Amino acid sequence: MQAVPGASGAIPLVPLDMLAALPPAFLIVVAGLLGLLVGSFLNVVIHRLPKMMDHEEANYIAELRGEPLPHPERYNLMVPRSACPHCHHQIAAWENIPVVSYLFLRGRCASCKTPISIRYPLVEAVTAALSALAMWHFGPTVQAVAAIAMLWSLVALFMIDADTQLLPDQITLPLLWLGLLLNLQGWFAPLADAVIGAAAGYLVLWTVNTVYRLVRGHDGMGYGDFKLMGALGAWFGWQSLPPLILLSSIVGAVLGGALLLLQRKGKDTQFPYGPYIVGAGVVYLFFGESIRPLVLPGL
Repeated sequence: MQAVPGASGAIPLVPLDMLAALPPAFLIVVAGLLGLLVGSFLNVVIHRLPKMMDHEEANYIAELRGEPLPHPERYNLMVPRSACPHCHHQIAAWENIPVVSYLFLRGRCASCKTPISIRYPLVEAVTAALSALAMWHFGPTVQAVAAIAMLWSLVALFMIDADTQLLPDQITLPLLWLGLLLNLQGWFAPLADAVIGAAAGYLVLWTVNTVYRLVRGHDGMGYGDFKLMGALGAWFGWQSLPPLILLSSIVGAVLGGALLLLQRKGKDTQFPYGPYIVGAGVVYLFFGESIRPLVLPGL
């Protein structure tokens, strides 16, 4: 069990008495299984939330113009039922068991046999692994439960931004406010450091983008990136920002270089910055106590 990096050293973990008596291995397995189930739901969020945003915007514009709504049908995270995009076969419960159903169906639709993207079981498996890792790292504590919720949000943001170059406010803003609320008790950072971190995280990237726009004539990143960095600052405090920016640059260089090689695109190809911030946030969550002193000696 580890401690959480604070403003001036490690912050003690806050145990959950109702879980502390249970075997650690049992809790890790439970966290992993819960992560599998949530990962399946995150696949729905990743696919539908951007479409929900598009539908709402189109309906809003049509309503202002007094025109018929282009999307009058209900479309949310629950309705309509999930179906194959090719044959519209509605997915039964047995076809929706995380990872297991994909393996049983050999990665194909049960009806039309069209291949199913491997990204769906990967999202489920990664969410499960991160959830189990958080429980192992923090033990049965408040910080573990909070970290798991944070990781679920980051997985969704990573995939949505990779797909659409959007970081929805519906996820980034609650993540920011949750960080501030948790730090009312100083569970990840002192409250003052968290408030400064939220503001500075936003402003640092906003400033970088403003300078970039003045030089190049266009934005280098989106406002969702500013909000996501602000959210991480709200969780970890302002002291986390230099390591997070450095880590996101390293993650960007590695992943961006790999994508350029694999996809054989030019060096001017633009990639979303959000996944790099997410990667930095995940690394800092688990290793921030070791990384921060290397970047900010004495803090």
